[in-house]
Amino acid sequence: MDILHLIDRLESLVTESFHLPFTSNVIVQEDAFLDIIDQMRISIPEEVKLAKRTEAERDRTLLQAQEEANRLLEMAREKAKSMANDHELVIYAQERAQEIEADAHRQAQEIIADADEYIIDQLSELEEQLMKTLTTVRNGLRQVRETQTRPTNKENVSEQSEVLEEER
Repeated sequence: MDILHLIDRLESLVTESFHLPFTSNVIVQEDAFLDIIDQMRISIPEEVKLAKRTEAERDRTLLQAQEEANRLLEMAREKAKSMANDHELVIYAQERAQEIEADAHRQAQEIIADADEYIIDQLSELEEQLMKTLTTVRNGLRQVRETQTRPTNKENVSEQSEVLEEER
């Protein structure tokens, strides 16, 4: 499942939960909350797999570009050999082969740079999403813990009644 979808579900769970009066706290269903967190744990490796697939695709593209450069270079060398009688053509073929090889290397470097940039973007976005989720989780836990440590209104009323009766 997409990590962004899970973050949206977590946000919906918090916004649709019971709001405690006079506070910004909510009561969240623990099972639903933990279920989404478990799904996030499962989804994160999928995002990493996607980044690895992108890297593998980059490597495959680089290999294809290198093979194409080698093929073109070999073709240029063979053509140069067949035209060995004409010195100017041999020189032209060698220069063209070098240009093709340099162009192939340049294209391969561009592909590598683009793939690296894409991987960095994807992993940075994933990191940002995870940090937001972690902040939301920490805030939710903090609010739940604060709610647990505060006495309820009934307890306050009971304590005040007992104090008033003792004073009479």
